[in-house]
Formats: sequence, C-alpha cells, structure tokens
Amino acid sequence: MGRAHEVRAAAMAKTAAMKSKVYSRYGKEIYIAAKSGVPDPDMNLTLRSKIKEAKANQVPADVIKRAIEKAKGGSNESYDSLRYEGFGPGNATIIIDCLTDNSNRTVAAMNSCFNKSHCKMGVKGSVSFNYDNLGVLSFKYEDEDTMLDTLINADVDVNDIEVEDGEMTVYVAPADLHKAQEAIDALIPDCEYSVCAIKMLPQEYVTLTDEHDKEMWQRLLDNLDEVDDVQEVYHNVEM
Repeated sequence: MGRAHEVRAAAMAKTAAMKSKVYSRYGKEIYIAAKSGVPDPDMNLTLRSKIKEAKANQVPADVIKRAIEKAKGGSNESYDSLRYEGFGPGNATIIIDCLTDNSNRTVAAMNSCFNKSHCKMGVKGSVSFNYDNLGVLSFKYEDEDTMLDTLINADVDVNDIEVEDGEMTVYVAPADLHKAQEAIDALIPDCEYSVCAIKMLPQEYVTLTDEHDKEMWQRLLDNLDEVDDVQEVYHNVEM
C-alpha cells in the first residue's frame, strides 16, 4: 500500500480530539520558536516557517496568535524535547516524541503507558534506525513530472513522489520541508494539505493478526493519546 496509504489513513482518522492535540502541539512549537528569538515572524525565520507549517495543518489563527502573545508576555515556561522508543507485540515498534516542562512526569507517564499495555520501552536508537526521517506533504494533485521539475528548480532534495486516487504525497529532506511547501504553494494556489510535517516513517510495516495483540497495541496508542506531553507518535503497524 505504500507510505501514501499510511499518510492518508492518518489524515482521514482525524477527530475533534485529534485536532485539539494538533493545535496544542503547534501552540507549544510556535511558543518555543517565538521565545528562541524575536517574537515577530518577519524577523524570526524559525517562527515564520513554523507558522506556515501550522497554517498548512489547519491550525486556527487564534491558536497561533495566543502562542506568540504568550511568548511576548514574558512567560517563563520552557520545554525539553524527549524521544522514547519501544516494542509491541508481533514485531511492532513505536517512536514517541514529547515536549515537556517536567521530564520526571513524562517518563513516569511513558512507563505507565507501556506497562499497562504489556509493551516494552527500548533504549535510544533501538527502534529509530528502522525509520526514515522525512518531510511529508500530501495534497490533491496528479502531475508527477511537473511537481518533480518544480521542486528540483526550487533546489528541494526530493526523496520520493507517490500518487494514488488523485492524492499526491511528496517526501523531501526534513530541512527542505518549508522550501517545498513554498514551491508547491506557488504551483498550486490555495493548496490544501492533508499532511505537512516532518515525520519518522517505518521502512517496513507489520500487521497484527492476534486479537489480544491488537487489543494491547490499541491500548498503548489510546494511553499515549491521553498524555499531554506527547507531540507525535510513529509506528510500523498497519491499522
């Protein structure tokens, strides 16, 4: 089914709760970008790029504004980026990226999630070597040749392009995500993205067939979804 299937399936599965999670994620990331420099996108390239990414993911303007105003207000909040890797049933693997202001709270939450689902946390690098770190952009478009020419002319490092059922998914070097977005926006005015983010994509997928394994895996995902510190979850299980 390929990577495009995984991306589309994730996009189609969005609910109101998942949107709230996305808004919270970008709110934190925009706040961090604004705090790391001048809280003005015209003078802060990192902030400007993060705002473009947030808008591509349908994050409301008021969420973006609140995050910037919070940074301008001199908030003392600070966040650390933490990554956890682990193993589930049937050769399932998982990567969890977190932003936290309390690492002790976060690691306790991760241990609880894994223990309750009978899964196992791994050490750093035990899972991620089987994943590719790529910028992913998914949108309605079908002309692969024109898209490839556009991206190459924009000096974008293209990893792959897939088209399925009228949906194009472009994979680029992570550093080129926003450069690719600008090139696509110029080619396709008012382009609407179902995905526009840097992701860890598994090199191989697995399918769980045992009902108990499926139940434990879903329990892990559900428990992780309830942890506010969790920003992104990547795994190799075809749902």
